[in-house]
Amino acid sequence: MSEGWFAGLAADEVGAGRVRDGSADAPDEWPTRAIESGFAVDEGEYYARLHETAISAARDEMEARERADDQQVIHAVRAMDDAGRMANELAERVAEWAGSRYPESGTGLDYCRELADTPIENPADERLVALAERAVALDAERASLERYVERVVRTAAPNLAALAGPTLAARLLALAGGLESLAKTSSSTMQVLGAEEALFAHLRGQAPSPKHGVIYVHEYVRGTRPEKRGSAARALAGKLTIAARIDHYAGDRRPDLETDLDERMRQIRTGGEDDGAA
Repeated sequence: MSEGWFAGLAADEVGAGRVRDGSADAPDEWPTRAIESGFAVDEGEYYARLHETAISAARDEMEARERADDQQVIHAVRAMDDAGRMANELAERVAEWAGSRYPESGTGLDYCRELADTPIENPADERLVALAERAVALDAERASLERYVERVVRTAAPNLAALAGPTLAARLLALAGGLESLAKTSSSTMQVLGAEEALFAHLRGQAPSPKHGVIYVHEYVRGTRPEKRGSAARALAGKLTIAARIDHYAGDRRPDLETDLDERMRQIRTGGEDDGAA
């Protein structure tokens, strides 16, 4: 960038890549040099083109970030949750409707699958069966999205996925807003991600401090005795934080993290070490 980010650019070119990726050892008289080089006729034109270039560079960066694997995981896990929620809501509607038509009816998606194979006898049955089929199709899409999430998150955050499991890893990424944000968070924040309402209630003095958020679904937290669960959540959150940082800053696989976590949990569960240790 010693010649300036604008060096050699034609009148209709935008140097977004130069602004985004370039650097300079020290400030320089860029407007003056831009005018002297013929890039701009005056400072007003220089700053107008710099503004256009900076906006273009920011747009390119945002598009690149949005296409990144961790962002695709976030979109997919949110879509998976939406599909599952809508499938269950439709299943409830199907059960209610079916209860008004048949002496014996069931509930849930299994009943929707059963109803989807029922012979159609009249227009009301046709619409009811179609609704059951839609619920089944949504549940199938949820399952497909879950398989996609499990595959992509192992690429986007391999260590995090190995420690947390792919679905929990995806939920942590979604709650944090991406791998970079998750890598920059503290282990104490990692521990309570997903428990924001309980945390705010605690800060208002209306509830005790939450011991865990979504990491509760991990077997090492859920499967630990209640009196040890806080220690288990702290230990797991600490290792997950390390895993996220390795995934973001290094990207290599570290199987030792799993071994260390297993040993730490063994100590907590057997009471062989101070439970407050991370």
